[in-house]
Formats: sequence, structure tokens, C-alpha cells
Amino acid sequence: MRRTTVAVGILLVLGVAGCSSSDTSSPEPQPSTPSSGSTPPPSTSTTPPAQTNTALPVWAKVLRQPVNGQHLVTQQRRYVVTRSSDDAGTTTIADKSSKKVLVRHVPAKGFVAQSPVVIDDHWALVEDIRSEGADPKINVVRYDLSTGRAAGLGKLPPVSEPEIGAYDGTFAYSTTDAKNRSCLIVASLAKLTSREVGCVAAPGYIADPVVSSDTVTFSSITAPETAGRCKQVLTASLSGGPARPVPAATKCIQWSGASVGGATVWSEVAASDPDQYQSKAYLRESADSPSRALGTVATDTILACGNWILWETRAVGSSGEESFQINRWTAGLAKPQRIYSGKPGIALTPMTCQDNTVYVEAADLNGSPAYTEAISATAS
Repeated sequence: MRRTTVAVGILLVLGVAGCSSSDTSSPEPQPSTPSSGSTPPPSTSTTPPAQTNTALPVWAKVLRQPVNGQHLVTQQRRYVVTRSSDDAGTTTIADKSSKKVLVRHVPAKGFVAQSPVVIDDHWALVEDIRSEGADPKINVVRYDLSTGRAAGLGKLPPVSEPEIGAYDGTFAYSTTDAKNRSCLIVASLAKLTSREVGCVAAPGYIADPVVSSDTVTFSSITAPETAGRCKQVLTASLSGGPARPVPAATKCIQWSGASVGGATVWSEVAASDPDQYQSKAYLRESADSPSRALGTVATDTILACGNWILWETRAVGSSGEESFQINRWTAGLAKPQRIYSGKPGIALTPMTCQDNTVYVEAADLNGSPAYTEAISATAS
């Protein structure tokens, strides 16, 4: 387990490690041929029609709590997932209508809850990590929401990296195979079926999975912790086929991205950059289209939701006070839209998407008392 970034829900937590700006190219992960019947439900990767509903969304208030209270992880059409601010991050899943608590997941001693929680109408997947000490470990538990009981994970490959990308009931993660390669797995929460998208030989590894309605986007890191370190972003259709690299503006310093309908927004940041919390962002509307610069983004905040790709930005005022914004883009827009502008001093957590709705927490840590407020906006 190489990275231990944990989203605690009260601060803008951006796990940024150094990347080499070396010009060394990295090998593509080798795609695996899926076995019959082993893929998640098929989805298309054709370019969607231009979005006609481009009116700015109205943000709804979901949950306001003290900083030391409950924090929203995500909200599904039937369930609300919250996490407490205790050291372990106790996760609660409640019925949205009746408020009845169905699951109260307390991590084992020494473990800390990890975001996100993968959830659909029947199942939920909760991940805990132990990053301290000589025996780092990842625990993943699947809950049957009709009974509240823990259920098995079937024959799914084990999770070997803490990052999980999720879009409703489809999720992607890294595993280590029998050849000691790091491999990307795309799986169905309901059916416990999966397919191997691609692998990279040790000591390289797969990271940063982001799932949309039709695509998984991820990064491949080769030669880590060396001068020749190289990181590149790749995409693969959820319906099958090989992973394909996203042509970079600068080789080997891509960080993460999100794709939908053939378009990709990704970020790049070099190890020599003094500000690792911000990256340069780019857009390709299709695999063979030229790239367009989008300015700077808050690193590791790019997300796909519905037909939109969204990201957060950070501005610093003349007095040095930070403010955060949310932008989005979809096919047919000449330039991105700004859909949220936070007041100075208000920090944002990374966004999540569920049922074509974006969720984010805005934290006022300078207020008296300090509080966080979860807000949502429809992305369809």
C-alpha cells in the first residue's frame, strides 16, 4: 500500500506526492481479455449529443454540522452516508426517508475509514486502512442494506491500494496479481463481477481511478522513487477494450483526470513545482482532438458526473486569504462554466457524484463555531 490519503471531510485534503518531470516514457498497462460474463453492466463510450441544459445549477443544502459532528460522505436516492469526526471515522448508513440507521461501521483498532463509500439500491462497500506500523493493511466490507449485515466479496481480487473510484454501483481499484503486477480492476457492486483493465510491472503501480457513466480514467506510475519516475493518465471504456493513454502536454507529469463521452480533462504537475496543491489542467474533446489549456485546478479534484466533467480551483486574495470555486464542462460548451464561488476562508472537500448529483462540503473553519455544510447540485 503506497498511498494513505484519507478524506476526513472537514478540510480540503489533497494527497499530492512528488512526480518526476523526466522525459522517460512509461509502458502502457497491458490490457487483459475479460472472461465471458465477467464485466460490469455494459455502457457505451460514444460521444453524447451536446448538452442543451446549460443553465447554472441551484445548490441545495443537505447537511450542516459542527466541524466535530457528522460529515456527509454521499447521498443515494434511498440512503444517506455520513462519517463521524472520531479518530477512526465511524461510518453510518441511514434510510433517507425514515432516518433509520441500517449500518454503523466502526473500523477495527488501528484502522481509519477511507472515502468513498460505494453504494447502490441494495449494497454498500466500506473501506478502512491501516497505514501506520510495519503491517499496513486494507479492509473492505460489503453490507447488505436490506439486513444491515456484512456480506462476502465473492471472488473479487483483493484491494491493494487505498484509492477507489466509484460511479453509483460500479467501482474501480488496484490489485496485485500473482505476477506481483499492479492491476486495475473494474467491478460491479451488485453482481460482484469484474474485469482486469490493465497491469504494470512492479515496482510500478496503478493509482487515481475515476469512474464515470461510461469510462474509467486512471494513472500508471513507473520507476517510482527514482529520477526516472513517470506518471501518465489512461482511459478505458467500461464496456470493454484496452486502456489507452491520454496524450500529455508534458511527458510523465500527468496526475489524474476524468472522462465521459470520449472527452477527458486531466491535470499535470511536476516535482519541481513549488505548489503541489495546484496543477495545470487540459481538455481533449475526443481522443484525436487537440488539447486545450484550462488554467490551474486544485490537484486531485477532477470528477465526472452525468455528462459533465467538474473540478475545483483555488484563488488567493490580496490579503492572502484563500477561496475555492467549482467549474464544469460538457460537450458543446465553448468554455467551462463556473457553478460555485466560495467566500474567502471557506474550504471545499473533494466532490463526489451519486445518481447524477454532485456533493461537496464547504467548511468554515474560521467561524464561531466552526462548521461544515454539505451542498448538492444536479449534474444532468
